Parts: sequence; C-alpha cells; structure tokens
Amino acid sequence: MARVLIIGGHGKVALRLAPLLTGRGDEVTSVIRDPEQSADIEATGATPQVADVSDLDRAQLAELLAGHDAVVWTAGAGGAGGKERTYAVDRDAAIRSMDAAADAGTKRYVMVSFLGAKRDHGLTEADALYHYAEAKVAADEHLRASDLEWTVLGPGPLTLDEPTGLIETREPGRGQVSRADVAAVIAATLAEPVTAHRTIAFGNGDVPIEQALTS
Repeated sequence: MARVLIIGGHGKVALRLAPLLTGRGDEVTSVIRDPEQSADIEATGATPQVADVSDLDRAQLAELLAGHDAVVWTAGAGGAGGKERTYAVDRDAAIRSMDAAADAGTKRYVMVSFLGAKRDHGLTEADALYHYAEAKVAADEHLRASDLEWTVLGPGPLTLDEPTGLIETREPGRGQVSRADVAAVIAATLAEPVTAHRTIAFGNGDVPIEQALTS
C-alpha cells in the first residue's frame, strides 16, 4: 500500500485515477479548492483535502505532503484565467510543490504534462496555449533537475472516450488518448519503479499499458 497525494483532485483525469488507486489498496488524498467537491472525492474512495496550492508557500506545501509516499500533479489552469493565473499554477505552484516534496521526504513525483512540452513547442504568443506550454516546460525542467524519483507523462490531446488499456509510446505523434487511459498510465507508473527518471510521451495505440511502460 502506498499513500498518494493527488493535486488537482477534481479534474477529469484525477477522478478516474483515484478509484484505480484506492481499488488496489492505496491510501489516496485528493487536493481540491472547492469544499463542495468533497462528496465527489469521497465517492472515489479518496479523502478530500481542501487547499489552493497556488496560495501555499513551500513550507505549507511540505506540511500538506508530509506522510505521503508519492505525489501526482494533475492540477492546471490550462490557459484559463489569463497569463498570470497560468504561470501561478502551472509553473510556480508546481515548482514549489516539487521543492516541498523534497523537504517532506516524498520522493516519488509524477507530473502530468502534455505531448510536445519542450522548448521548441512551436507555439507563439498569439496561441491560446502559449503561456501554458511555457509554464509546463519550466516546471518539467525543474522536476527533471531535482533529486526526486520523477516521471514526466506527456499524453496527447485528451478525449472522454472509454478506456482501451492500450497506448503507444514509441511514435505517439499527436495521438489522442482517453482521460481514462491517462489515469491508468499514472496508476501503472506509480507501481513501476522502471518509470522513474523518464519522460514518457504517449497516445492511444496497440500496446498494453504495463508493457508499453516497461519495454
């Protein structure tokens, strides 16, 4: 059994991830901003924790993370709320949480990024997701430079399709992937030590998730 903290606990991926983890015996805490979402979290078997990570400093985040074996970052402004909000959540709060994880002794850190999160992402400031891409790249780079047991996951464009249990990591292209399969990839990543210190881009494909992650 592992104690896992999900940041961004009411997101569509997180709500699919939590029952996968609790169903296999993990103890899950899901961080949410809105206390009215608590019932949705409890329905997954997880424990809700109300906090706005963008308002917490490093010490407060370390207190939030204390006692957990792993943290999964699925939070994100996703470009909503403007440039300032995007950088505050997707870059600054994410980076503080990584530093806080080290302080708290929570060594395992899984970042849900996106396919194409790299310095030459090809977006310009005229693109709606430009600042989101810049923020995610900065956060991913900070994580890779840390001493944490990190994994950066880069799913393609997300869908609400039913789970397939099948992905492609070798040639993901711009392949779409269902949120349910992203949740399954996160769960498998947490259970597979060989995924540490790797950036894994993926979309839906023909390879079983566990096989794709360990091959």
